[in-house]
Order: sequence, then C-alpha cells, then structure tokens
Amino acid sequence: QGQLVESGGTLVQSGGSLRLSCVASGFSLGQYAIGWFRQAPGKEREAVSCISNYDGSTFYKDSVKGRFTISRDSAKNTVYLQMNSLKPEDTAVYYCAADHGRSRYCLRQEYNDFWGQGTQVTVSS
Repeated sequence: QGQLVESGGTLVQSGGSLRLSCVASGFSLGQYAIGWFRQAPGKEREAVSCISNYDGSTFYKDSVKGRFTISRDSAKNTVYLQMNSLKPEDTAVYYCAADHGRSRYCLRQEYNDFWGQGTQVTVSS
C-alpha cells in the first residue's frame, strides 16, 4: 500500500519560514488531489492548502493566503508547503493527505486514501 511521510516541522520564531515536505511511496502523487491539513491542541483539524486532481489548481485557507505556497515535484513524488511569515497561531501538527477524487475545489473534498503521520510546527512569539 501507499504511504505518505511528512518532514520539516520544527520550532521557529514568529516571522520565520519553514518548508514542509511530504514524500509519497507506493503510488504516484500525480494521480491524486493533495492536501495539507493542520490540527492544534483542542481544535478541529482544518484544511490549509491543496492541489486539485481535476486541473492542478491550488487553494488556500484565507488565513494563510499570501504566506503559504503549495507545490509538487513530480520527479521526486513529493509535495511541499512553503510557509513564510509564520505566526504563533500557525502552531499545529501538519499532515499531508491524498485522495483520488477529482473535485476542483479540493479544500472541501474528503481525503480517504492516504494520510501521513504528521509533523509538528511550533511558532514562538
């Protein structure tokens, strides 16, 4: 079966930058919608960004627009989340996920096929 592994999370000061990586094995990310999610303690999991499997469009949660960028490197079968101008409220466990569905607005679709184990991002104030 396929697998996703996130990496890159760490402690970073407010205003700093991080790049998270999500490496897929056992399947090709090019055939799936890809989403980045996050969950902070005591809060619901929320979609942060995604790449649509329909046409490759990218989408972002309003609070991260202009700060985060999602991208995919097909040759490396890896998806990235570049996070700039980080804020304490960005602190969470970040997960990547993949689903074969073809909804254009991928922030609202369900991700049922593959999930990573998560990587912790902590932004100090």
